[in-house]
Amino acid sequence: MASIKYNPNGQKGRISYNADIVSGIVVLSLQETEGIELVPSKSRGIKICFEKEGIFADISVIAHYGYSVPQLAYSIQQTVKQMVESMTKYRIAKVDVHIQSVIFPAAAPAQPKPENTPEGEARA
Repeated sequence: MASIKYNPNGQKGRISYNADIVSGIVVLSLQETEGIELVPSKSRGIKICFEKEGIFADISVIAHYGYSVPQLAYSIQQTVKQMVESMTKYRIAKVDVHIQSVIFPAAAPAQPKPENTPEGEARA
């Protein structure tokens, strides 16, 4: 469990965040990123490690076909960093992004070609 001392207006007290809170913020930031899905597992593919230098995040996601993988990874890194640092007093030291697989669109069933009917004839 990680903790941080916070003293607004001279009040005594302490605010503490645990890894589950930070993981929840990371999940929210990933849901904001278009073109990815979370890895379906208990940990959702998110590992958080609190170190002296800051938080180290290891994130695994599934990409949608048609999105640039480098752009997705960069977007995830920036979104996670911005949201965690704005919602907590922690600093993000590193965000590693792993693209586990790609989801391809389902093939559309072949549609029958319309029959050419001469003008004046009605189709039954």
